[in-house]
Amino acid sequence: MVEYKKKLLRIFIPIMLSNLISQIQMLIDRIFLGRMDILYMSAVANVMAPLWTTMSFVFALSMGASILISQSVGAGDLKKAKEYAASMIKFHNVIPVVLFFFWTFGSPLMFRIMGVSETVMDLCVSYTRIYAPVFLILGLGASYSVVFQTSNYTKPLVAYGLIRSLVNIFLDYVLIFGKFGFPRMEIKGAALGTTIAEFVGAVYLFYVTIAKRKKFFTSPDLKTILQAKVVPYIRSIKLGVNSALEDLLWNVGNLCVIRILNSIDEQAAGIYSIAFSVEMIVVVIIGALGAGTLTLTGEATGARDRKLYRSIVKTAMTWACGTAAVVFVFIAIFPRLTLSLFTTDKAIIEMSVLFIIMAAGNQFGKAGNIIIGNGIRGFGDTRWMLLTQIFGTVEVIALAALFVFVFKWGILGVFIAVIYDEAFRAVINSIRFLRIKFPVTEVSAAGEN
Repeated sequence: MVEYKKKLLRIFIPIMLSNLISQIQMLIDRIFLGRMDILYMSAVANVMAPLWTTMSFVFALSMGASILISQSVGAGDLKKAKEYAASMIKFHNVIPVVLFFFWTFGSPLMFRIMGVSETVMDLCVSYTRIYAPVFLILGLGASYSVVFQTSNYTKPLVAYGLIRSLVNIFLDYVLIFGKFGFPRMEIKGAALGTTIAEFVGAVYLFYVTIAKRKKFFTSPDLKTILQAKVVPYIRSIKLGVNSALEDLLWNVGNLCVIRILNSIDEQAAGIYSIAFSVEMIVVVIIGALGAGTLTLTGEATGARDRKLYRSIVKTAMTWACGTAAVVFVFIAIFPRLTLSLFTTDKAIIEMSVLFIIMAAGNQFGKAGNIIIGNGIRGFGDTRWMLLTQIFGTVEVIALAALFVFVFKWGILGVFIAVIYDEAFRAVINSIRFLRIKFPVTEVSAAGEN
């Protein structure tokens, strides 16, 4: 096997397994709640959309450091790579702490803006306030995720995902249903179980970074972290802010879609959440491939190797489309079986068959945007991806509103808008990728040549 494929597998497989384990845990969490009450699914959909918006913003900000570290590694400048890593670890904690206070005290306002009904409001606020402490460890988690990926050593993430998920599933069972003498907490129990599991996982990762420090060749020592200057962090943030804003805009679009769904009825957001639960598994696999693509295309850019750069993206894209095809075929054959995992309501299942098949088909466009998008970012061009997302966000909101409020297509209109947006952006991102030219003149400004 070509060496870059081996490296891609070394990065991709552990991240995929870790995230897959976590997503299975989240699916079990939703299965527990969905089978109790469809309103719990609506609450989870309304909560996780804005929470994930702010959490992914923090992770996306760290993408600039990932690009610069990878490009420095490709150029053979390990000292500079460690400087970027140290600065990220030291300074990337301020925003998550602010978000902790925001979600602890400001969540009711956010849910009112989203149009959450009074029936679901208390469920949303309770879940969010119990989950909010996770933000206190988010900055370090994002920083060390960059270190793991850029060191091409993501193996510990498998054990991390397994530990965190097993703890979460056990606590969900105990706290949601009130087992072993604990009170029946239902949706509050789901939030508490997830929060405790996240902290248990963080303790394990802290241990790994100390016990296996030599494996992480881009990881700085404690002295370097303490002495780190803010300038490298600012440089990485300037590059990463485009990715963060891109991610924020995607999530804002999703929040607006949820808001439109809430205007249909209380069950609409729950149906949307169930149908797109299939996406969780696919995105875990393709997203892990995207992480490997970002790291390796960054190294190829630093080494100024155009042939390697394009080969990495082509290989990752082939694997991603294969994954999407397998999932689509399974969902198309067994839609009701899949839906029955999330709800026992036969009317909801029949209503959602078409939607879950459409959601499965949407993964081909998503594969293109994740893989090709990360290839473009690895080159250093985060600005392009932001511009296409600005257009995409406006497009999906406008189309969803048109289809729901003017054409009266209901939930179907929302699904059509989402699928069209994903496919259109995949096409224009592919065109941009094919027009990328080498050689570059400066590692840190690769995308501007």
